[in-house]
Amino acid sequence: MENNTLGKSSPLRKTLLAVAIGLITTAADAAEKNQEETIVVQDNADSTFKPGGDQLVPAYMDGQIAHGGRLGMLGEQKAMDVPFNVIGYTSKLVQDQQAKTIGDVVSNDAGVQAVQGYGNFSETYRIRGFKLDGDDMTMGGLSGVVPRQVMDTQMLERVEVFKGANALLNGAAGSGVGGMINLEPKRAEALPTTQVGVDYTSDSQVGGSLDLGRRFGDNDQFGARVNLVHREGEAAVDDDKRRTTLASIGLDYKTDRFRSSLDFGYQKKTFHGGTMGLNISGVDVIPDVPSTTKNYSQKWGYSDIENEFGMAKAEFDVTENWTTYAALGAQHAHETGTYSAPKLLNENGDATVGRLDTNRIIDAFSGMGGVRGDFDTGAISHKVNVGYSAQIKRDATAWRMSAKNPTTNIYDNHAVPEPDNAYFGGDYFDPLTTARNRTQGWLLSDTLGFLDDSVLFTAAARHQKVVVRNYSNKTGLEDTSSRYTQSRWMPTFGLVYKPWNEISLYANHTEALQPGSNAPKGAVNYGQSTGIAHSKQNEAGMKIDYQRVGGSLALFEIKKPSAILNANNYYALDGEQRNRGIELNVFGEPMLGLRLNGSTMWLDPEQTNTAGGKTDGKDAIGVARFYMVVGAEYDIKPVDGLTATAKVNHTGSQYADAANTKKLDSYTTLDLGVRYRMNLNADQNEMVLRAGVDNVTNEKYWSGIEDYGTYLFQGEPRTLKVSMTYDF
Repeated sequence: MENNTLGKSSPLRKTLLAVAIGLITTAADAAEKNQEETIVVQDNADSTFKPGGDQLVPAYMDGQIAHGGRLGMLGEQKAMDVPFNVIGYTSKLVQDQQAKTIGDVVSNDAGVQAVQGYGNFSETYRIRGFKLDGDDMTMGGLSGVVPRQVMDTQMLERVEVFKGANALLNGAAGSGVGGMINLEPKRAEALPTTQVGVDYTSDSQVGGSLDLGRRFGDNDQFGARVNLVHREGEAAVDDDKRRTTLASIGLDYKTDRFRSSLDFGYQKKTFHGGTMGLNISGVDVIPDVPSTTKNYSQKWGYSDIENEFGMAKAEFDVTENWTTYAALGAQHAHETGTYSAPKLLNENGDATVGRLDTNRIIDAFSGMGGVRGDFDTGAISHKVNVGYSAQIKRDATAWRMSAKNPTTNIYDNHAVPEPDNAYFGGDYFDPLTTARNRTQGWLLSDTLGFLDDSVLFTAAARHQKVVVRNYSNKTGLEDTSSRYTQSRWMPTFGLVYKPWNEISLYANHTEALQPGSNAPKGAVNYGQSTGIAHSKQNEAGMKIDYQRVGGSLALFEIKKPSAILNANNYYALDGEQRNRGIELNVFGEPMLGLRLNGSTMWLDPEQTNTAGGKTDGKDAIGVARFYMVVGAEYDIKPVDGLTATAKVNHTGSQYADAANTKKLDSYTTLDLGVRYRMNLNADQNEMVLRAGVDNVTNEKYWSGIEDYGTYLFQGEPRTLKVSMTYDF
């Protein structure tokens, strides 16, 4: 049955719009009423911020949120000035919330959900209901640099979320259909940085960190920032042992006309015995959730992921209005693991325990360069950008797998012996190259300003070429049936209208490219690639920035092709998923000492053009219709430096299969915390103590399922986090 819950003329949509606009207006009014007693917490760099480069958008809300971020090759931009939806979360928010991974950070936005990987420990994300692989995130606008699967936050100054199809901005054909996450590394600041920290996470994880930054030279033109962290111990789930080691150095040099930076990093993530997800592909039910601390995986399952990565960037002001820029980045990743996700046999919890060993080596290299500038033609201003970007990626993978799988029970798990491997894919100890991918393309953009830039129209296009080659992991020979090379132009249009300085109305049309899959057995074109999935988004909305309160309201529609077996048994991109939704974000400090960050997303994730029309109108797998996040901080006046924090996350029910016969219940979690900031040694040094409890009520829930409806993930149990930082 067709679902028009969020149709254009539905009463629900009109009601939601009215409520959303009312909330934004109320927040703005509250800020205005408290103008005399409210301190405006705005970065001093706001007046000198120059968009388009690497200078970060100034942050407010006690330095935790920036209303803007990086737009790929278009550089850092204030959200109010562009026809796109982008927000940045700062290192201060990361510290105050004791966020250790990117998933912890993006949990502040209802439009983004962190999902575990396909039978492993990786973090993936859904933005506006579409998956973004963690490997596809960018760093400093460069693809192919971010460490594989799980990224620690210690070296990061910003975690920026761009919402919407983004092939124009980021180029590489990846999984960013619903949006992109960009990471910005820390830089040496004007004042010296010397911070040491210790932290504890239940059950027994203990860590230490160092953040050291200095500027040198007669004009402080040289900068160096070093970050170190090591953390290990058992998580809140039984027998789940984890270890993280990260070391990074960021160097920069700047003059009046030249700016450059060089970043190197090393990260190793180790997971031993943790839960990897529950395979439910063989049953027609959603099982009851086990105890929150129950581990239904085996102790011998593990994953070790080691990364070396780096990037170099430079830009030079040829004249006052014209700048050339260039960047290069690279990464080497090595992953070994034994994966043992149990496969459910019945609703009583009986399950088989398999074994899959992988040895995977990935090398990626990326670069971009171009020129940007501004000029006027009569009364019309122009901001133009002409650039080129490319990425080369090599993958070498070998595997081995068991045939006889012992049994256990997810509610009464017991240790089983590690089964012997019976199937082998390539030389496990010396993997051959199995894939080579190359993406490259030109970017052309012009933002035209009318009526003193109160009206901004962006017209842009990217010509993108994608080359994919696959090879046998046994012989190293190319599989010519799955090779493809495609190229196309992708247009983007955007409009911003500012009736007042505090209000921006905007609309955009953006597009994305995503590599298609190979045809499965049984299809007449078995082994052949479907090519490139070309997704499209249309969006309109409003943004506000009252200095103390900011926010946005967005209405969007994204159409993404999906591969299906058609009537001729040919596997092709003839299907479609259409996500229509409304997003509302409000953040700021409407009253002195009270900071708020709230967001909601209503989504209609409809399957269209499915095989034989069997699931037309059904909800997409793993995508709820409603998400909400409400966060608050309150400075407790009687005790100077004492702040109480709270965050509520709600996720609606979601289906675990395309036919919508298996359903996960909705859930709500509550996080509470407190921090105490004190000055020592005649205010020369600062110490901050933080304590928090995630999932205070110890809610027992299935947090989600991956896109194929195979692996089910259990939510995190009640977790205690304590940390201390000391600034010398």
